[in-house]
Amino acid sequence: MGRTSMTGIPRVLSIAGTDPTGGAGIQADLKSIAANGGYGMAVVTALVAQNTHGVRSVHVPPLDFLAEQLDAVSDDVEIDAVKIGMLADTGVIGVVEAWLERVQPPIVVLDPVMVATSGDRLLDANAEAALRQLLSRATLVTPNIPELAILVDEPRALTWADALAQAERLSERHGVAVVAKGGHLDGDAVPDAVVDASESDDDRIREVPGTRIVSTNTHGTGCSLSSALATLLPRVGDTAEALAQAKCWLAESIRHGADLHVGSGNGPVSHFAGLWARGGLEARPTAADLAASWWNDIADIRRDIDDSPFVRGLAAGDLDDGAFRWYLAQDAIYLRAYARVLAEASRLAPTAEEQAFWATSAAGSIEGELALHEGWLGTETVFDAEPSRVTTAYLDHLAASAFRGDYGVLIAALLPCFWLYHDAGLRLRDHAHDSHPYRSWLETYADPAFTISNERAIGFVANAAARASDADRSAMFTAFRASAAHERAFFDAPLTGDRDARL
Repeated sequence: MGRTSMTGIPRVLSIAGTDPTGGAGIQADLKSIAANGGYGMAVVTALVAQNTHGVRSVHVPPLDFLAEQLDAVSDDVEIDAVKIGMLADTGVIGVVEAWLERVQPPIVVLDPVMVATSGDRLLDANAEAALRQLLSRATLVTPNIPELAILVDEPRALTWADALAQAERLSERHGVAVVAKGGHLDGDAVPDAVVDASESDDDRIREVPGTRIVSTNTHGTGCSLSSALATLLPRVGDTAEALAQAKCWLAESIRHGADLHVGSGNGPVSHFAGLWARGGLEARPTAADLAASWWNDIADIRRDIDDSPFVRGLAAGDLDDGAFRWYLAQDAIYLRAYARVLAEASRLAPTAEEQAFWATSAAGSIEGELALHEGWLGTETVFDAEPSRVTTAYLDHLAASAFRGDYGVLIAALLPCFWLYHDAGLRLRDHAHDSHPYRSWLETYADPAFTISNERAIGFVANAAARASDADRSAMFTAFRASAAHERAFFDAPLTGDRDARL
């Protein structure tokens, strides 16, 4: 059976009984739907008192309440697929059948819950007959071998060939595709197959191989597989492909079931084991959240910069001229090397927009900033100065970040030069009156063009961090904070002993 695949998140309704331990029934269905990329909904057909050792009792709610549940969902939500599990008696089956006839969901996966783990039959003869009648309303039915035998009213299949033959007869009689499951057969091989008598000979039986997993965590595997199929079918569009994906997911979930330590009987599978392993347990922050968090996390450094004697003297206009000129000479050295690192960021950039931004910033560091330095110091002084220990340490950090070849780490290391200077410049600009000795300098980092560049730099870094893995994001922040600390040392250096330390 093939269908046109859909885009978006499938909205899947489970119609089934409950399991208070969470391993089977609608609890397992909702986990399976979510784990396979769907939005799960549930209508309760029966309240079941059970645990990993078995069922203790079943309470069937009034039929009119079942009908109200079904109508409440379908009156409001467009349903992409339905999974049907435990239907306790003929009354429940009749209500569900009438609803299916009225609503006509595009995909219906029926998991015929007919036989208990002990081998006891759960439905009386009338209910079994009603369930057979329901098969014609289904797109796909997923019986295990004992249930398959009941549905075709034959002895239980003892071989895989017998199971396939029974599935084919069931498909022919009711016009429904059947998933034949080999889990109840002996041996290490556990094949499954989609059997559809309406298909051509080549596609009539499509097998999906499998290997038995030795585990006692198999509670709810039938529920989980059928609800996974109901979720995957709208997206994948092909039943055999959906079965292959569902089986791969379920095998991984079974392998990790023991890690849950739930119950002392046949425990549940770990529905989200793969997602937890590959996706982690921490929510992925947005770019805006990350930018705010990183800015807050260097609040101590920002306070130190604002309180530094150099910045206070610069704002007041009483900063020693020699200290300021020494600072400018070191900044000129820094900017020449900074431009090279910006160019490396342009080379590593993943998009043309980012490539152009970092390249333009590199050119700006040379053309605009150095022109301002030369205006204060003269060409000879700018190019004759030697780097201090603080300048060298900062440039070594940037060079090491570039050497890694990691675009995210590199631009995170570059960001404080934009962000901290712009932040300080906004406040320093307020002191730039006409007679202020450093007015032209104070206005440099608060002009509109630099504001735009700063915002773009923050955006590129924050978006890269939001896309990164937890480990890569952590490395980015480490580089960012290290650069912020180097900026603080750079502001402190003109009025400390480092001013006299030449390398």
